[in-house]
Amino acid sequence: MTNRIDKLNAEFKRYIAELLTKKVKDPRITEMFTILEVDCDRELSSAKVYVSIFSTDANKAAQTFVAIRESEPFIRREISKNMRIRKAPQFNFILDTSMAYGQKISEILNELKTEDDN
Repeated sequence: MTNRIDKLNAEFKRYIAELLTKKVKDPRITEMFTILEVDCDRELSSAKVYVSIFSTDANKAAQTFVAIRESEPFIRREISKNMRIRKAPQFNFILDTSMAYGQKISEILNELKTEDDN
């Protein structure tokens, strides 16, 4: 069963990214984003969709995430129509901030290294 879920997760990830970039026409989606992972539960009733948004403007990034989250009914409908599954899961979009956290840690380490060099 997990092999099937893994395959579905990969397919959902690819398809959600494609729908968001090509079919969702929301003007609030202005920033670059990536679907990092889709994690579907065993019953295929819900799936966590981890999204990373690349932006220097926190406001625009927040607007992009809200637009992505609000496109869930459309995405669910499209997946239901175009994939051969009985029922598309409920997609819960989660903003992944690990990239920003990693960037912040990197900046701190660089500052410390610069201080050590002086």
